[in-house]
Amino acid sequence: MLLATAHADPALGALVLLAAIWLAAKAGGELATRLKLPTVVGELGAGMAMAACHRAWQWFPDAAGDPSADLFAAVGVVLLMFSVGLESTVPQMLKVGLPALRVAVAGVIMPVLLGLGAAFLLIPGGVSLPVALFIGACLCATSVGISARVLSERNAGSSQEGRVILGAAVIDDVLGLLVLVLVSGMALADQAGGGTPWRAVGRTLALAVGFLGLALSLGRLATPHLFRMANRLRVEELLLPLTLAFGFLLAWVGGHAGLAPIVGAYAAGLILEPTHVEFLEEREQKSLEALIHPLVTALAPIFFVVMGARVDPRNLLDTSILALALSLTLLGALGKYLAGFVAGKGFDPHLIGWGMMPRGEVGLIFVATGAQLGILSGPIQSAVVAAMMLTTVMGPIGLSWRLNQVPNRPPA
Repeated sequence: MLLATAHADPALGALVLLAAIWLAAKAGGELATRLKLPTVVGELGAGMAMAACHRAWQWFPDAAGDPSADLFAAVGVVLLMFSVGLESTVPQMLKVGLPALRVAVAGVIMPVLLGLGAAFLLIPGGVSLPVALFIGACLCATSVGISARVLSERNAGSSQEGRVILGAAVIDDVLGLLVLVLVSGMALADQAGGGTPWRAVGRTLALAVGFLGLALSLGRLATPHLFRMANRLRVEELLLPLTLAFGFLLAWVGGHAGLAPIVGAYAAGLILEPTHVEFLEEREQKSLEALIHPLVTALAPIFFVVMGARVDPRNLLDTSILALALSLTLLGALGKYLAGFVAGKGFDPHLIGWGMMPRGEVGLIFVATGAQLGILSGPIQSAVVAAMMLTTVMGPIGLSWRLNQVPNRPPA
């Protein structure tokens, strides 16, 4: 650790670590922006660079192994999933229609199956079914933010394909979280010995579905009354602390229910609709989005830098791991691309397929969960993250290329 950590106060080490992570994240983001790549790619690269510096100079801050980095990253990812949930509402999800639902379901099933096959065929020594499924599950998430940005820049967000991409990506998040819960339960049961107890796995999946259903139904009924009561309080600056407490409490409930905290955080974001907080927004003259955005901007990059720091590029020097990374890249991209062909007549399948390809935030959260549970080894984790970085780069490039081919798509 840095020399400052030699002092008795452990906060000094955390302070310099945070400073280093933020500076590295912005440097990586700047480089990625100049190269016209998604910012998340630069942040992952910044984490790899920090890890390399720590290996070379032990006094350099350790973003991969410092407990305070883990804590800040955990808070950042919960806040990120809460903000992702805030960007959608339950009524919006119900309005996206059958084309988006078909694309979302196909975009989850095909990458999982293709990743499963690659894991069985390419990992030396073989892996169990639950671990192979977990690797496939890491490929099933779509980054709605990356595709949304490209569509917005090209004024294609309101096209029929744009609506399908964005709607399918939102449904994709929910389905992906359910898959994460399922395969995590299978893998943990397999690690405990005695194979996979399907009854326990079914109970875990039922718990996840029940938690989401109960949280969304009861939350939508109770939340409006909660915020109306809060509006009667005289204390200033109430909106942000109240919504954060709501999101973090549901994340805590989700974690104690045997699910990942990110499931609860995402559900909390889905529950909160603009009409629930409009009274407090009018009183404070600030929107919830404007209040949350700076926090996400500050804390979410910590998660991506820490994720990058845990990836050792030297693992890719192993030809079997490199072959796995390249295979997961191609198969993960293919699975999402083919999903565009189930949208139906009148849609451009190539445009939808490219739009569904970026992995980004949610997929990396899957990898972090697998590493935390001891399901993914270091080399396999490096291969999966490398595949996600490549598909995250491929998606926007292919989407922009296809938009140039078909520039004037009809509105939804």
